[in-house]
Amino acid sequence: MPSDWLGQAFERFAGTPLVLQILFLTVLGIASSTLISLAVLVAASSRHRRARRRERAGEEVGERDFLWVFLVPALNEEVTIADSVSRLLHTECTNRVILVINDGSEDATGEVLAGIASDDLHVLTRVAPQARLGKAAALNQAFAHVRTDILRQERYAGFSPDRVILGVVDADGRIDADAPARVAWHFADERMGGVQLRVRIYNRRGYLTWAQDVEFSAFAYVFQAGRASWGTANMGGNGQFNRLSALASVTEAEGPWRDRLTEDQDLGVRLIQAGWRGSQENLAVVNQQGLNSLRRLLRQRTRWAQGAWQALDLLPGSGRIDARFIARVDAVFYLLTPVLQLLTGLALVATLILAFVYDIPLVPSTLLFTILFLCIGFGPGMVTLLLRGNGWREFGYALLVVIPYTAYSWLVFPALLRGLGRHLVGRRGWAKTAREPLQAAGEPETEVRGPAPR
Repeated sequence: MPSDWLGQAFERFAGTPLVLQILFLTVLGIASSTLISLAVLVAASSRHRRARRRERAGEEVGERDFLWVFLVPALNEEVTIADSVSRLLHTECTNRVILVINDGSEDATGEVLAGIASDDLHVLTRVAPQARLGKAAALNQAFAHVRTDILRQERYAGFSPDRVILGVVDADGRIDADAPARVAWHFADERMGGVQLRVRIYNRRGYLTWAQDVEFSAFAYVFQAGRASWGTANMGGNGQFNRLSALASVTEAEGPWRDRLTEDQDLGVRLIQAGWRGSQENLAVVNQQGLNSLRRLLRQRTRWAQGAWQALDLLPGSGRIDARFIARVDAVFYLLTPVLQLLTGLALVATLILAFVYDIPLVPSTLLFTILFLCIGFGPGMVTLLLRGNGWREFGYALLVVIPYTAYSWLVFPALLRGLGRHLVGRRGWAKTAREPLQAAGEPETEVRGPAPR
């Protein structure tokens, strides 16, 4: 039977240029591998949920056993910084430090921070020429400040590097108050280097922000949860927590974060390759603003795509991962994602061209290939929609929205091309995306009243 399918595939593309035949068959293999990968990750995520319940039931380590240091990079964040800090001050922490890195802001960010009275709040102000050198540079200075200044204060001197957890929260981030308690049990495992929270979009009032929220939820419930069962879940920047000793183990000349456009991905992969474990916590959420502008969204995804191209140089370290063989294969597949997605996008464009130039129909004429076409085209979107936390009860909803969500996912193709072009010519500069005013985002700004009661 497989040989018959392959023969039909070759026959279907007969008469087209050989390079296109090779491309289509390659993408057929990529799509099939993607569906297999999804099935494996779904099974692994189910195991992770069961193991999570067992481990938490018998776990005695709690948030009180750690010092929680929240790092908040802030560059011209006068719109959201008070709201974010206020929520951090109300996290349920026995031991807490909020370290805001004011990275050369030219707006009222500094004045807003100066008006917040709390012993838990520390502000690290960066000025030119050291300021505005990227998020990695800001986080690295904060990392050094924690070790050389904060941990030497009498109040925090009793915490060893293994018991200090650094959480990264973006300046528009709204973290759940019980996040430390939700995360703490993961760090009972001495090999645990990082834990990522589930990301949600709080201003999801339109098509683009709705799709971003679905995307982040699907990534958390399927890909991250599946990899967490192997200890290879990656970090996503906003809402990531890392053990201080783990960060120290991958520190290079400037610090643990490297100057990459997706410094969070780079750090997470290097921690796993260094022998640490990565996990995902889906019962705690960090909310952030989504982008309502297609132009801004494309710019953001182009930056992410360029970071993914940069991450290809991490491929040689995949063999060092201390995990099951299937996890190492998945790690290679994950890093190759931009290559596989670009080939898929090229095949999509070629299919449209062939429909007009070679009169090859877009939809296959045989039932077998029609089913295969639908599974490849819409299967991944359908699976992720079904498994983003609501289970099979959402089948009707998923069936209704799978086409608009799949159309949104195609935004990755132009972003990959733009990102590759920028990567090849060495363009690294990016303009910061402005935040929406909280009222425009449909959310009231939280008044800062000082630290929450303990």
